[in-house]
Amino acid sequence: MKSAVSSLVSSRNLSHSSISRSLLQHSSKPISQRTFLIPTVPRNTKNLYNQRYQKLQIRPNSTFIMASSFKPEQARAPPALPLPTPPLTKFKIGLCQLSVTPDKERNIEHARKAIEEAAQKGAQLVLLPEIWNSPYSNDSFPVYAEDIDAGGDASPSTAMLSEVSSRLKITIVGGSIPECCGDKLYNTCCVFGSDGKLKAKHRKIHLFDIDIPGKITFFESKTLTAGETPTVVDTDVGRIGIGICYDIRFQELAMIYAARGAHLLCYPGAFNMTTGPLHWELLQRARATDNQLYVATCSPARDAGAGYVAWGHSTLVGPFGEVLATTEHDEAIIVAEIDYSVLEQRRASLPLAKQRRGDLYQLVDIQRLNSH
Repeated sequence: MKSAVSSLVSSRNLSHSSISRSLLQHSSKPISQRTFLIPTVPRNTKNLYNQRYQKLQIRPNSTFIMASSFKPEQARAPPALPLPTPPLTKFKIGLCQLSVTPDKERNIEHARKAIEEAAQKGAQLVLLPEIWNSPYSNDSFPVYAEDIDAGGDASPSTAMLSEVSSRLKITIVGGSIPECCGDKLYNTCCVFGSDGKLKAKHRKIHLFDIDIPGKITFFESKTLTAGETPTVVDTDVGRIGIGICYDIRFQELAMIYAARGAHLLCYPGAFNMTTGPLHWELLQRARATDNQLYVATCSPARDAGAGYVAWGHSTLVGPFGEVLATTEHDEAIIVAEIDYSVLEQRRASLPLAKQRRGDLYQLVDIQRLNSH
């Protein structure tokens, strides 16, 4: 095997086929005595065949051991932030799965009462659904849109959220509403602190444009503009990453939030009757498991007579992918406990952050990188 190793290492231009042939020539040896060459990503990638190789010795009665100097922190650029100590370890979250009608004033008052009920049940954080003040349709978005930056009468929905969060001393992740800004419309989530102040505004980054023949066709891009900024916000109940519905399909966004030290991801969303049964819970559990944090979602209640029928099933998922609480499809308010001490337990048991291969792949946070 030494001769094969020497010939391979001395070669400047190596192909996968030549490596395979050389290894096969020595495959008659017992597996415990074989040495394999594993390619790693070169720092200079101009010539993909000028690769460096490392030895992998398979020892008797042992697992594979990589003789490698890779640094896990290099898998995140910039390096991942340490998980911050949250302001509290345990608290309750309320998920308000609401029915939505064409009556905007009714929707606002209905959401207010739901938030109050969740707070009465002990919720210190309340999450509302996607597009809770308006029917979900391209025709409705321009009609119901509010100027959030102007506030006051120009945005009665956010004025209500500000008032109730201040009065009840709770944090509200305010689902989403259509927002008008100049000549553009956005699908926007506002986060209000317990002082009633707007702490963050997330504009849906990935617009819901799908066409499943015979099932569902919808193009948010006909009226809405995509947001440009990932949103992480520090609150009285920890560091929260915000996404809206279709954003949950893109694992890179959740990975960036985890690398920024988020404890919890909140996704107001309105999955439909086609993708909901197949993907809604699956995606929530995947984002929670991959990133070892909590994921909370909130949907509108199902209305079979609406132009767009939501799947429902608002859910809280733990960092091990376990469903901690969920609704059915009808209107409901559920309150469940989040325990941040579980995050460290799960990450100690499955130390993914220490096992990432920064020499093979990298997640780049463009926004953080540009701010350095």
